[in-house]
Amino acid sequence: MYAFEYHRPTSVKEAAGLAGKAEDIKFLAGGHTLLPTMKLRLAGPANLIDLGQIAELRGIERSGDTVTIGAMMKHAEVANSAEVKEAIPALAEMAELIGDPHVRNRGTIGGSIANNDPSADYPAACLALNATIITNQRKIAADDFFQGIFTTALEEGEIITQVSFKVPSQAAYTKFRNPASRYALVGVFVAKHASGVRVAVTGAGSSGVFRVTDMERALSGNFAAEALEGVTVAESEMNSDIHADAAYRAHLVGVMARRAVQAAVARG
Repeated sequence: MYAFEYHRPTSVKEAAGLAGKAEDIKFLAGGHTLLPTMKLRLAGPANLIDLGQIAELRGIERSGDTVTIGAMMKHAEVANSAEVKEAIPALAEMAELIGDPHVRNRGTIGGSIANNDPSADYPAACLALNATIITNQRKIAADDFFQGIFTTALEEGEIITQVSFKVPSQAAYTKFRNPASRYALVGVFVAKHASGVRVAVTGAGSSGVFRVTDMERALSGNFAAEALEGVTVAESEMNSDIHADAAYRAHLVGVMARRAVQAAVARG
């Protein structure tokens, strides 16, 4: 690990001020990606700004048809939140599937979204639940936020403060996990809203998380697993690696989507 200056601000304003003055900065949330890459000297920021002591980045609140979650809320806190379980049980169940207990009690929703790992779960939830990512500078629709593998709309020094999810009438997330890392080989989040159905896929796409508009159209007419029969995704747009090739992932997208719809319908 290379030498760096460690900063521990207690407010978003202080953190943003540090980011504006310091050179070569990285924000630290859960640290599950950043710290290992620093230890391997694949990353060497000159300044590390730890967001862990900023109280305004915490909290979960439901207001009308939205649930807003502070960026520094841990996965376990989302999974166990009474507000999330009542309003969007699929989101709580998804958080419970992330990694292992150590990961769930250290990793944060804001860190996961900002990192935008191609196999992470939260990006799919954001797209399916028509989320708005709120920063210290602006509000960004999830459809505009995720721009490719490990790439987002965040600008240098911009801090995610909250994530606001739309409450669906029905929703579910299904995940085919790597047995070792528990990352999604394919994860599909399906959510039915008054405005239509949204289907988001993680772990499969060669360019990261994506929506499947053909499935959305089919389910908007008939929210049932049978509506997805014959609806496929292109193998050419799928990721291929040692764990699963593109053809297998394309097949799994259909399987996981149908299971997600079945789970959403069963929940009612």
